[in-house]
Amino acid sequence: MSLSTEELHRLDKEYYLPTFKRYPLAFKKGKGSRLWDMEGNEYIDALAGIAVNNVGHAHPKVVKAIQDQAENLIHISNFYLSEPQMVLAKKLADLSGLKRVFFGNSGAEAAEGAIKIARKYASKNGRGGTIISMKNAFHGRTMATIAATGKKAMMNGFDPIPEGFCHVPFNDINLVKEKINQDTAAIMLEPIQGEGGIIPAEKDFLKELRNFCDEKGIALVFDEVQCGIGRTGKMFAFEHYGVKPDIMTLAKGLGGGFPIGAVLASEKVGGAIDWGDHGTTFGGNPLACAAALATLEAIEEENLMDAATENGQWFREKIMKATVDYPEIEGVRGEGLMLGVVLSVDSKPIVATMMKHKVLANATAENVIRIVPPLNISRDDLQVVFDVLLQSIKENRK
Repeated sequence: MSLSTEELHRLDKEYYLPTFKRYPLAFKKGKGSRLWDMEGNEYIDALAGIAVNNVGHAHPKVVKAIQDQAENLIHISNFYLSEPQMVLAKKLADLSGLKRVFFGNSGAEAAEGAIKIARKYASKNGRGGTIISMKNAFHGRTMATIAATGKKAMMNGFDPIPEGFCHVPFNDINLVKEKINQDTAAIMLEPIQGEGGIIPAEKDFLKELRNFCDEKGIALVFDEVQCGIGRTGKMFAFEHYGVKPDIMTLAKGLGGGFPIGAVLASEKVGGAIDWGDHGTTFGGNPLACAAALATLEAIEEENLMDAATENGQWFREKIMKATVDYPEIEGVRGEGLMLGVVLSVDSKPIVATMMKHKVLANATAENVIRIVPPLNISRDDLQVVFDVLLQSIKENRK
């Protein structure tokens, strides 16, 4: 099978639900931080499937793990045990200190699981089920997770929206405290907001949240779907803050490109779940878990968290130096290789120009360029990303 880009776009318009604004590209092959389109043109990927391909495209360890596992066992049922699932559960528990693990297929599923665990824990302790989440957050696109996200544009036309969610400004501890009452089950947030524009939580904010949740018996939920799995230079973003959540969600980078999500919980909070309270057909299947184990091993063996820290700092410093000649750049936010270049102009045209120069990035929050490349991207490729970014800003000057 070898269809042209034009044929693929025709099929997309004719058959696929029109949910995505597609770029005029179709890709056929990837290796490391590089992608090749249907016509053989080569691109540097500074988006990594939106922070998914943390070990790059077609990492040999992940490819071999998938091949070997596929030859033996792809799917059974969660009525039965499989070795990859149990080994991965122990691995994540050991890394995080959260001793209960449940696997799904996506970040939205992980968020749904986190909501259920938090509400069951609250119910057993005589509290209501309201979840307090942050404005400008993103937790997924299922009905419950768009309610948790709280963006009107995402909820438009989907009434009735599930109830039980309350939204407060990010990093405002006083407003969070004002909203908490006996009906509050949990506080849910991203330690570093992704879709909201790569906005890190303030350390004092998270520490005060932790103390307040302990005082009130409320579960603290961290959504690390985007900022977890080495992306920020630590395995989990919460390690930057010294604040451990009661519940944490993971997905994106966990499977090295293969779909898998996970919700982790402390023994105390996770123990509220009873037999039959939750389930999944495909979640935690042997193939997905084998891919995730290989991904975690690659991150550790190749010191990719250190690489993310060093390359992220290098990129940040270059961006800040460039502000002298590029007044359109207002700054850069984030940790490791989860970076947002903040502009004084619309970021979408600049990302489109970068794509013409064969570099893939992402525009988010209207004026932010999201840079989330594979953690093993080379310094040379990052230099090209930087050069193309500046060139694209220059070409969009009026």
